[in-house]
Amino acid sequence: MFDTNELVINMGPQHPSTHGVLRVVLRLDGEKVVDADVVIGYLHRGIEKLSENRNWTQIILLTDRMDYVAAATNNVGYCETVEKLMSLEVPRRARYVRTILCELQRIASHCLWIGTHAMDIGAMTVFLYAFRERELILDLFEEFCGARLTYNSMRIGGLPLDLPPGWDKKVLEFCSVMDSKVDEYEELLTHNRIWLERTKGIGVISGHDAVALGLSGPPLRGSGVPKDVRKDEPYAAYDEMQFDVPIGTAGDTYDRYLVRLEEFRQSLRIIRQATEGIPEGPIVGKVPRLIKPAAGETYHAIESPKGELGYFIVSDGKSTNPYRFRVRPPSFCNLQGLRPLIRGHLIADVVALIGSLDVVLGEVDRRIGPRTADTGPRTQDGLRTQDGPRTLDGPGTRHQGPRTDPWSTLSSSHS
Repeated sequence: MFDTNELVINMGPQHPSTHGVLRVVLRLDGEKVVDADVVIGYLHRGIEKLSENRNWTQIILLTDRMDYVAAATNNVGYCETVEKLMSLEVPRRARYVRTILCELQRIASHCLWIGTHAMDIGAMTVFLYAFRERELILDLFEEFCGARLTYNSMRIGGLPLDLPPGWDKKVLEFCSVMDSKVDEYEELLTHNRIWLERTKGIGVISGHDAVALGLSGPPLRGSGVPKDVRKDEPYAAYDEMQFDVPIGTAGDTYDRYLVRLEEFRQSLRIIRQATEGIPEGPIVGKVPRLIKPAAGETYHAIESPKGELGYFIVSDGKSTNPYRFRVRPPSFCNLQGLRPLIRGHLIADVVALIGSLDVVLGEVDRRIGPRTADTGPRTQDGLRTQDGPRTLDGPGTRHQGPRTDPWSTLSSSHS
């Protein structure tokens, strides 16, 4: 009487609510999501391999292009990793300025997040409000380094330039403005009946499961795990700042929203402390003219707006380029949580859950180069095998006969 077949549909990669070229293959029973396959690889950044063919200073420019809405934190993470590898001491003034820029960047990133997240769920007003405040931050960045999106704002050993005259006062003025604006966001959303129905109890994940999946940042703290690199392994000038790490209790979309909302206020608190206490002195440490670290390797992580951003760099001691360059981006790791989060929810909740993770595909696809014909051998279910080459239309093709499961057609289309 009724057709009980499951329906397989694509959400993305050309979809405004997937926040980039993210493809989610959904397996539906009516409007309920039975299973999902998260498919990446459409952006072709190849930043890690490009970095192995650039000198140490040129790589700063490439890090801008990973999380392109939080470029300053990408710059800081990379520069501090090289400084750790070379045992360089960064002047205290430069460390304070880095702290200010990182927290301004966190607020700008969260403004974009809350605006797009709210619009995905149906709240258009918050999008306009949040972008209004984000423009004020971009004005400050433009005055500091001349750019509004990809900043190239750091140098190994310190900063490219000192603060413009009067810039610190403008930062404090912005903090005064932003305080009231965060209250506006709360007034519009926190107790809004529709917002509560769309976020409370949606995408619940326990702290244990969040840790097991490798989540970090607000998605992890929303599940009650007080993990923050700024507290656990302080960098820049965070060891001299007083701030709290907000955590959730329920681990749902609403708690992840509340965590980021409180991070607005904590970032403003940090910015005020750093701006009012900024010391005098040089902005660049003693850095050799030709940067060529001794042979060795190191890993260093910072707390980006989206979670733990780590760099692993290997130097052979001979070249002016890194021998190996790898990134641990929070968006890539947090995206692992999407599949278990959306199972059992309605298709309308998928966009809310993608937004609650706050992913940027620039750092998800940081390794992947342009697509070529996939000639690696595979088994019937699409998994790789170790023997024999395969062509797209000859012997050894992935599927020799007609497909019996439409789900395998879509889910096995990417390695």
